[in-house]
Amino acid sequence: MSKPRLEADQQLQQAIDVLPDHQPKRDLWRGIEDNITNHAAPATSSNGLYAIAASICIFAVLGYMSVLQLTGSAIIQPQQPNANVLATLNHDHQIQKQALLVQFADANAVTDNWQEQLNELDRAADAVKAALLNAPNNPALLQLLQSIYQQQIKLIETVHVPKWQRV
Repeated sequence: MSKPRLEADQQLQQAIDVLPDHQPKRDLWRGIEDNITNHAAPATSSNGLYAIAASICIFAVLGYMSVLQLTGSAIIQPQQPNANVLATLNHDHQIQKQALLVQFADANAVTDNWQEQLNELDRAADAVKAALLNAPNNPALLQLLQSIYQQQIKLIETVHVPKWQRV
């Protein structure tokens, strides 16, 4: 240690030694112990109840908002057939599908059951189209139909193009 610091420490110790010893007028540990044992448990359980109540409130508000959004969108946006979008989507897909089938008409397929898979995807597309009749403005159904169409195109390409030629 440095000399000035050593001297400061010694002076501090001397000042502490000179201080009188003070004792509390009563035993404080009994009150501290009572406070810890009596107040800690209820505070924890009430905090837990507040957390549960807050969670329930959050779920209730979110549920209420989602119901309002679902019913509000039906009121604000009347259900009008989205026939133009659906017709365009169907038309473009049929043209692309036929072009690929003509292009790969003479090519050997990698699997034998690819046409069954294609028919299965056609049935899935028909089911989505039927659902779109009930909810024509449902974007999730339109995306699902588009995804099915993309799967059909990918199936035709994958079955007819050898793996080493795929990009």
